[in-house]
Amino acid sequence: MKGVNASAPWEFTLLGFSDRPRLELPLFVVFFISYVATIFGNLTIILVSRLDPKLHTPMYFFLTNLSLLDLCYTTSTVPQMLVNLCSTRKVISYGGCVAQLFMFLALGATECLLLAVMSLDRFVAICRPLRYSVVMHQRLCLQLAAASWITGFSNSVWLSALTLQLPLCGHKEVDHFLCEVPALLKLSCVDTTANEAELFFGSVLFHLIPLTLILVSYAFIARAVLRIQSAEGRRKAFGTCGSHLIVVSLFYGTAISVYLQPPSRNSKHRGKMVSLFYGIIAPMLNPLIYTLKNKEVKEAFKRSVAKKLKKKEMKDMQMISF
Repeated sequence: MKGVNASAPWEFTLLGFSDRPRLELPLFVVFFISYVATIFGNLTIILVSRLDPKLHTPMYFFLTNLSLLDLCYTTSTVPQMLVNLCSTRKVISYGGCVAQLFMFLALGATECLLLAVMSLDRFVAICRPLRYSVVMHQRLCLQLAAASWITGFSNSVWLSALTLQLPLCGHKEVDHFLCEVPALLKLSCVDTTANEAELFFGSVLFHLIPLTLILVSYAFIARAVLRIQSAEGRRKAFGTCGSHLIVVSLFYGTAISVYLQPPSRNSKHRGKMVSLFYGIIAPMLNPLIYTLKNKEVKEAFKRSVAKKLKKKEMKDMQMISF
């Protein structure tokens, strides 16, 4: 990035849903409830996974990373969106826009890689069960998670710098509810073909390649599961992968439709709706998907609640005895 962009405004106007003012109040209620549910659901998974010794496994270590990522993902955009939905001045400072752009890119790329790492974990667990504890040792898990975060944030530094150095020539109305690369490129008063090509290259790198690895992993997993003789064994194996496959479908399907599809007449509104889905709705659904389809998480949650109730009963008994 070549210093501060001299043509950059002090603040941007996020048009968001201003063309449909009647929707703003219902959307505020929906997004507020979704945000609270996202915070509660992901914090629950993080706490249960950390507090229950039975969940101290690679699978739940990566799930904890995903929940932390989803917390940061929604927090980088939803609070500002809620403020703008309630306000007539739908503005964000230049610094706030830069921070939002950087975090949204960084966390999106990190999630792409983390979902691929989680599929690798499932591949080893099902296709190489006897070597699982040897292969997926603690050090490797930490290295894979760290590599996902570092690579995702490095990608964001590159794309953010390329986007922010473009001259805006006084344009400051962003036709979106957040500062996202495609929306910011439209503000530039110069040819952005090179930037669009670099964005496409980054999207292929962080969307199609990890998705291909995930699909290959699950092809091997499906073949291994079909060889299992017992129906119960097959059901259990598919059950551990079902939640991850649903999350992959939700995230990759929507993200690819924004960054890899060619522009069209409806691309503006489609981009907004799709960004809403993978930036707000998907992080809210992830905890539900993992808890509703996962017996271990539900049982761990029940044990945690029972443990707290038991402690409370013992404390009450001590107070009565005194």
